[in-house]
Amino acid sequence: MASTSKVDLSGEDDDEQLERFDDFTLASSWERFISEIEAVCRQWLADGPKNLLEKAITWSIIFETSSGGKIADENSTLHDLQLCFGVKDFLVIAPQSASGVVLDSPEACKLLSAVAIALTNCSSLWPAFVPVHDPSRKAYIGIQNMGTVFTRRFEADRIGSQVPVRLMHLEGLYELFLSKFAYSTLDFAMHLYKTHNRSQWDEDCPWSEWYSAEDPVKGLELTATWSEKTVESSLEMAELENASPHEAEKWMILPYLSTNLDSSEGNRTGFASQLRLLVDALNMSFDAQFMEDFVSVENPGSDNLKSLMIVPPPTVLDRVFKDLFHEGSQVAALAKGEHKISRAIKGAPFGSLFAQFCLHALWVGTCNIRAIAVLWIEFIREVRWCWEESQPLPKMQANGSVDLSTCLINQKLQMLAICIEKKCEMNEDFQDCVGSNEHTHDDMEEDSPVRDKTTNKQKHGDEFDGIRDRPLTEDGLHGSGTTTSRPSMKHGDTLSTDLKSSDHYRRGSAGAVGSMKLLKSYQSLHAPFTQDAPIMTEDMHEERLQAVEAFGNSFSFSAQLEKDILSSDMSAFKAANPDAVFEDFIRWHSPGDWENGDNEESRPSKTPATKGLKDDWPPYGRLSQRMSEQGNLWRKIWNDTPALPLYEQKPLLDHFREGEKILHYLETLRPHQLLEQMVCTAFRVSADTLNQTSFGGLKQMTTKMEQLYRTMASTLKPLQANRVSGNSETIEDLRRLCVIFEHVEKLLALAASLHRKFLQAPRLSETIFSDYYNFYLPRMGTASTGSLKVDEKEFDIKYQVMTRERQIVSNMFSPPTANQSWRKVLSMGNLLNGHEPIVREIIFSVRDSLRNNHYAAHNPGGFQREIETYRMYICGTSNDLRVALSVTSCD
Repeated sequence: MASTSKVDLSGEDDDEQLERFDDFTLASSWERFISEIEAVCRQWLADGPKNLLEKAITWSIIFETSSGGKIADENSTLHDLQLCFGVKDFLVIAPQSASGVVLDSPEACKLLSAVAIALTNCSSLWPAFVPVHDPSRKAYIGIQNMGTVFTRRFEADRIGSQVPVRLMHLEGLYELFLSKFAYSTLDFAMHLYKTHNRSQWDEDCPWSEWYSAEDPVKGLELTATWSEKTVESSLEMAELENASPHEAEKWMILPYLSTNLDSSEGNRTGFASQLRLLVDALNMSFDAQFMEDFVSVENPGSDNLKSLMIVPPPTVLDRVFKDLFHEGSQVAALAKGEHKISRAIKGAPFGSLFAQFCLHALWVGTCNIRAIAVLWIEFIREVRWCWEESQPLPKMQANGSVDLSTCLINQKLQMLAICIEKKCEMNEDFQDCVGSNEHTHDDMEEDSPVRDKTTNKQKHGDEFDGIRDRPLTEDGLHGSGTTTSRPSMKHGDTLSTDLKSSDHYRRGSAGAVGSMKLLKSYQSLHAPFTQDAPIMTEDMHEERLQAVEAFGNSFSFSAQLEKDILSSDMSAFKAANPDAVFEDFIRWHSPGDWENGDNEESRPSKTPATKGLKDDWPPYGRLSQRMSEQGNLWRKIWNDTPALPLYEQKPLLDHFREGEKILHYLETLRPHQLLEQMVCTAFRVSADTLNQTSFGGLKQMTTKMEQLYRTMASTLKPLQANRVSGNSETIEDLRRLCVIFEHVEKLLALAASLHRKFLQAPRLSETIFSDYYNFYLPRMGTASTGSLKVDEKEFDIKYQVMTRERQIVSNMFSPPTANQSWRKVLSMGNLLNGHEPIVREIIFSVRDSLRNNHYAAHNPGGFQREIETYRMYICGTSNDLRVALSVTSCD
């Protein structure tokens, strides 16, 4: 299209004739700019949001959408503009400059108008926003075409300091809204409160003796929400501000978890980090023959060790050994805290001396091989002192047999404790003997030399009488003689009070065995006091087995293995029953080898001592075929064994010799053998320590602990069989086990923290832990020993608080101190235990129907819906206030 114009000036022929031509078929720069934006928008609409960020033009475009167009709930991660203006899909047009905003207002309006025209030409209903002013103000202007009838305009701004007191309160904010729109309003308010834990949260947790863990729950954010309310006056707003948060329709909490909880850097302090260092020490232990080599100045590599590895100072060593040997030296309940699968790991039991040593070793001198060597050498010195001074070995059970399911060091220490106890019994008996001799010195001088010798011999035998002897019950008397116990009594006490003549020679009797009689003399059969079977550790059993196997098949395996015990029992039986025969011993000691019969052939012949008794005596019966064989070993031992009561026999266990052998074993133990047993024990007792944690009924945690024990038992098996070498595959398996242990330890700390905080509200603790467990589970599937590549997404799920749980959550917000409440005069209201909300969000809005109002003229007949015509979003505190306005107008 073209147009021309002429101007003729009468009277002046020589005037210049002006003529101008405008070509409207050419697009202006403004139209070309709009066309370019329109082309890009059409391409976005065709490609969808997936390819949106691949476009690169002069302007940086941001596009976000909510899920399925549904109203976002409390757990939705909303963009700042979605929250401010209540929009879903939108565009943000920002310059690629350092500030990222349009500082010139006319330029911002021009840019927004161009985008609005382009979106209208594309039939797009996306709202468009342009950042303006200073970036710290987070100010925006925007526009949205809502069809052919309505247009919505947006504006947001922020006050970063010196918020007017009037705008700190709901009444003033309500008046601000009225000053803008002057309509009746609806109110939607959210008040956010935070609590943080500053006290030592785990001071009574089982691991607090060794380290203090960071609380995985750093704090809780509480959101109190009032739903829509119709407000007619500012007085109603003032009443709402003074309302208690307990009156809110909904409470939501968001736990703030520690960043170290799902961190893969491995910088968390705990058992797992120290176990990793202990595995490194095991890897280095193959470089020396003895533990002293790691601290000896003659070792060529000692200078390198000194420069790299820290040795604990004497004050630390004193504290460690004071705890091990002087404080709480009583025997601990070893089964307490142990998991049912714990015994599958061949280590020292929880609470034992070696177990406590291993736990101390984890935390001394960065758990390096040199620090462990220093600690072990001092440990052996303390153990030897207990032996030489006849002091009870602390934290060790001295009664009962050696537990062969534990590691060999624990077996040796347990046997040493028993040897020390026997040594103490000998010392006590010796003191009693000396005291008795002082009082009866004159009487002893009158006795014959033979009697004096006999008395001394009997006193020497008193060392075998101890507190472990107890009266034999009737039921026990009918059992095997090897299980007969021996109560403490002197020689004079062992004489029977039976009036029969043979009883005057009876020695070491524990009492008659029911109605049993001796076959040849018809006297009561008495059970003797017998020695306990000698205790042996695992390596002693192996040595004895090898020695027995060396004899070949010429001797019975069981008879050879028990020959010393059998000989001792026979000697004691002969002393308690002077008229007994071999058959009497078999009837008492091995009833299975005495066969009862009912014919005359199986009946022993009467003796002069049994003539005149009942016809049914002696009873029918005979020895078994095994015991009747020619050259039977038992009968040979019976014939060669003298009659000696318990107190005159040679002890089966030489506790002096065995004690010195145990100390020699501990002092010459190879470093790798020590570290192998330390690693097994440290993993076991560390897990047992964590297993004592109270975490409520969290099934996932119970299952995870059981899986950890099974994994440890499987991974530590090569260490129990001494099949490990330096830098072997087993070392890498142990490092992977440390990673697994760390995952479980983190989850356990979280479970314990949640259980303590929500002790009276278990539903919340179980729900939060279950969700985090599912969130954290992918991180536990890796077997890498290095840094783990994990998802950077944070755990940000909110949980609704039930009415009955509100008081429990409220109690977590302890009242502020006097120094913290000095700003109470500027309080925003809605205090929770004296705390004002950290932020308050309010949405004022007005909704109008498209019928019977000034919008209805443009509305098709019969169609009626409601539209939000005015909206004000307010978010702020006493020092920060942000306001976002949106107005819907009819074009």
